[in-house]
Amino acid sequence: MTDTPAPTPPGRGPVTVAITRRVRPEDELLMRAWADAGTQMASHFPGFLGSGWVRPSPQSTDWHMLYRFDSRDSLATWQGSTERNRWLTAGSNLVEDTRIEHRTGIEGWFDEPEERDTTDLSAPIAPPAPPRWKQMVVIWLAFFPTSVALGYLFAPLTGGWPTWARVLLSTLVATPLMTYLVLPRMTRLFQPWLTRGQATD
Repeated sequence: MTDTPAPTPPGRGPVTVAITRRVRPEDELLMRAWADAGTQMASHFPGFLGSGWVRPSPQSTDWHMLYRFDSRDSLATWQGSTERNRWLTAGSNLVEDTRIEHRTGIEGWFDEPEERDTTDLSAPIAPPAPPRWKQMVVIWLAFFPTSVALGYLFAPLTGGWPTWARVLLSTLVATPLMTYLVLPRMTRLFQPWLTRGQATD
């Protein structure tokens, strides 16, 4: 296991760490428990914003895992902690790290990490993230119709509710819809535009 901290990107703001970990099928349940323990531990560190994972298919042995901190300093505190090092040691027989990448901005949550064997120096490097303004446009195009649709859908139910309660219900429903359904489809739909002219945007 080689979860050596990669160089953090320049600039301020949240940082997402994306790690591809290879897991033997017979170790999947143990890996899930180990990953959950790491999340619980990280949640007690200042600046922790959340974590998650995505798997290309039920048969895949690769798991794309993400965790996010509010700044490079908070991330460095977690990465240098004794607790994290002991946790990594405990999982050394369960997982094999094949790729580690740090990203800033919202693309760290919504772009699936490129699969790349870090032992192969000739493998292609993941393409740069789209410009922030393009990300903003796509997110707005996804968010606006979703919000309008949910507003009409819940209007008969929440007409007499206070504003905070209507917003709470709407965001509780909209967040998983945006994360797992709307945004992934929107990014695929707009992929040619998002990646056009990246060298000069």
